[in-house]
Amino acid sequence: MNKNIKIGAIFPQTEIGVNPVDIREYALAAEYLEFDYILAFDHVLGADVSNRPNWAGPYTQQHSFYEPFVLFAHIAAFTSSIELATGIIILPQRQTALVAKQAATLDVLSNGRLRLGIGIGWNSVEYEALGEDFSNRGIRSEEQIEVMRALWTNETITYEGRWHKITDAGINPFPIQKPIPIWLGGKSEKVLERIGRIGDGWIAGGLDGPNQESQSIFNKVHQYTEKAGRKPEDVGLEAWLSAKQGPLDSLAEQVLEWQDIGATHIALTTMGAGYSNVTEHIQGLEYFKTAVEKNRHS
Repeated sequence: MNKNIKIGAIFPQTEIGVNPVDIREYALAAEYLEFDYILAFDHVLGADVSNRPNWAGPYTQQHSFYEPFVLFAHIAAFTSSIELATGIIILPQRQTALVAKQAATLDVLSNGRLRLGIGIGWNSVEYEALGEDFSNRGIRSEEQIEVMRALWTNETITYEGRWHKITDAGINPFPIQKPIPIWLGGKSEKVLERIGRIGDGWIAGGLDGPNQESQSIFNKVHQYTEKAGRKPEDVGLEAWLSAKQGPLDSLAEQVLEWQDIGATHIALTTMGAGYSNVTEHIQGLEYFKTAVEKNRHS
C-alpha cells in the first residue's frame, strides 16, 4: 500500500450524544490510533418533516449536528497532530469573510491542522433561515473560494465581484497555512470541473465502491485538472467507507483497492452500524485501523 495514503475517522455527529467527555474520548482515541484525520459533517438546521410529505433529505431536526468550527476548536485544544477536516462546510449559506475568519482562527488554534472541505448542500430550509440564495449557490461558491484565498494570503484586499465587495480590509491573525487547503464535495459534472480547475481535492463521499465507475470519475477529475494546467497529483481524492456496509475486515481490504484506483484519502464512518455508545464507535475504529495496518504490511 502507498504509505502516503491517509486514513480518516468520520466523527459520528448524529450518534455521539451531548457529553463533552465522549467527544474528547473519541478524538483522543482517533489520534492515539494514528488516524491521519477526523472529518465532520455540517448542518446548521434540521427540517421538521411532519408538514413536508415530499421530504427526501437524509436528515431532519431529530438529527444532532455540532457546528464544525466550534467542534474542531474544542478538539484542537486537547489533540496535537491529527488533521481536522470539514466534510463539508456548506459554504454558500454562510458569509464568506466570516468563514475565512473562522477558518483562519481554527488553523491558528490547531497549529495548521485544518483542511476545509466545502460544498453547496441540498437543504433549502437552511438557506432560507440563514438568508442566502439557494438558486445560485454553485457559481457563488467559486467567488467565495477566491475571496477566502485572497483574505488568507494578503494583509488587506480590495475586491469587488458579483456578490462580494471588500474595500481595503483584511483578517488578522492569518492562518498558518497560506492558503488553507480547500477540498470540494459533490458529484455533478460542474462540480468535477470546478475541482479540477480550483480545488485542492475532492471529497468523493457516496461513490458505490472501488470499481471501474469510480476510477472513471477519478480519471475525469484528473482530466479537468490537466485541462486547467495543473498537475493531477496536486489534487487529492477522498473516498468514504461505512461500517454498516459490511465486516470491517472487508472494508479494510477495500482501502487497497481504493488506493489502486487513485484515492489519496480514505475515511470510515461508524454511524448507522448499530453502535450504541462512544466506546463501541472507538472499538470499530480500532478494529478497522488494525486491519488496515495488517494489510499495509502484508
